[in-house]
Amino acid sequence: MKLQIQNNFTTELPADRNQTNVPRQVHQSAFSFVVPKKPSNPSLIHASTNVANAIGLSQEDILSTDFLNTFSGSTIYPGTKPYAMPYAGHQFGNWAGQLGDGRAINLTEVVHENKSYTLQLKGAGPTPYSRTADGFAVLRSSIREHLCAEAMHYLGVPTTRSLSLMLSGDQVLRDVLYNGNPAYEKGAIVCRVAPSFIRFGSFELFASREDHVNLKLLTDFTIKHHFPHIQKEGVEKYLAFFHEVTQTTLDMIVHWQRVGFVHGVMNTDNMSIHGITIDYGPYGWLEDYNTGWTPNTTDNQHKRYRFGNQPEIALWNLYQLANALYPLINDAKPLEAILEAYSTNYEKEYLNMMRDKLGFQIKKEQDVVLIQSLTQLLEKVETDMTIFFRNLSNVTKDDAVIIAFNTIKDAFYNEKDLDETILKDWHVWFEKYSIRINEETLSDSERKNQMNTVNPKYVLRNYMAQLSIDDADKGDYSLLNELFEMLKNPYDEQPNFQKWFAKRPDWARDKVGCSMLSCSS
Repeated sequence: MKLQIQNNFTTELPADRNQTNVPRQVHQSAFSFVVPKKPSNPSLIHASTNVANAIGLSQEDILSTDFLNTFSGSTIYPGTKPYAMPYAGHQFGNWAGQLGDGRAINLTEVVHENKSYTLQLKGAGPTPYSRTADGFAVLRSSIREHLCAEAMHYLGVPTTRSLSLMLSGDQVLRDVLYNGNPAYEKGAIVCRVAPSFIRFGSFELFASREDHVNLKLLTDFTIKHHFPHIQKEGVEKYLAFFHEVTQTTLDMIVHWQRVGFVHGVMNTDNMSIHGITIDYGPYGWLEDYNTGWTPNTTDNQHKRYRFGNQPEIALWNLYQLANALYPLINDAKPLEAILEAYSTNYEKEYLNMMRDKLGFQIKKEQDVVLIQSLTQLLEKVETDMTIFFRNLSNVTKDDAVIIAFNTIKDAFYNEKDLDETILKDWHVWFEKYSIRINEETLSDSERKNQMNTVNPKYVLRNYMAQLSIDDADKGDYSLLNELFEMLKNPYDEQPNFQKWFAKRPDWARDKVGCSMLSCSS
């Protein structure tokens, strides 16, 4: 197994001079060198060949002892020095101070085909940023991360990737419901892959400590290596950087809303400067279309990170990043202009995304009203978001209203909830929808094909992930493999996987792991 190593981050940025691996405050440093804890009996459960190829590895490499040892943390790859990064963050809107890679250890940076990647182990042991935690991860959360990162990639959503999922052979103590009943679970390790793991909170940490020297060092490094097309100097360089992060973050959120993904923990330390989805904890996809839903039990009371609030939270987080970068710019007005443009741009991008979901190529002013009335209708009774939009593509220009309505009625969780008033509202909406699609030049089949490129047939519903976790806990990985293969082609019909194109079963409505989840891992 041969990787093309580069060590830009650890070569060009300041290291923690204290080599002791104990929880502590780390100052004036971009990272601390850390050695992963050797697992007692590591074994490979699953690896993504696609990700392996992206970093220059083959199927043969995946099956090698070197792969197992390197990506379980058993051995250190030649020429590398693993490290963990400090960062700060606002958690649920409150300043939390120093956080950092508490259970993540960056192995190295690699280059393949002129693209740079950072390889990071999650669950490989404690770091100086572990606080009161042990630095390990368990099988259930690791399966969720491995499956979800790759599912998001194939959905076309910007994301970190997952190279491998391994058992450590060790037991990890966790209180899954935070109710005082801890139990031992199987330990696991995921290798995450991204351009870098630099976060909004990386800049917040230095800014909060008024360490402007290292704030500038980190920002210059980030632009040099990850935004090299920005050729401006001084203040203009930093504004261009912030503008691009704002835009890519906006694009990511539009994709989340398109597929019904809810992150669950949009703290500033969980926001990547690359505009990619990072840190898969208590995430979930909408079952029924519910803008007020959050998958996070910790957020159940205030629902700060609910589906409908994600665009606003992203903007709030960008304000915090702007505050962190302010010392390099010393002028609030250009930052405010970028932030103020976010809301206008988001509304425009969201509208275009919803037009795509509805099969509209021609842009018409009345689309706004049609979309608003649809999203209001979807919330009146439980309506499966994925099934509704996927089946909507089967409506034709010549369909009578009742036929069009019947095309999507399988999306309702309980048809008995559809009283006369709601039925009438649906019929009125389909009358308008029929008029609207008849104004389009695409044929029914062309429109269907276009809609099916943005409305997935298969998403990683929580109950599906939980079923694979239950089996994996017994040593059976067949369902994990099945779901992984299915989720690689989420927009295809895949009739052999038709059973997964279904509403959440009643037994999963309130089952642990199938509805809401804690941050426990």
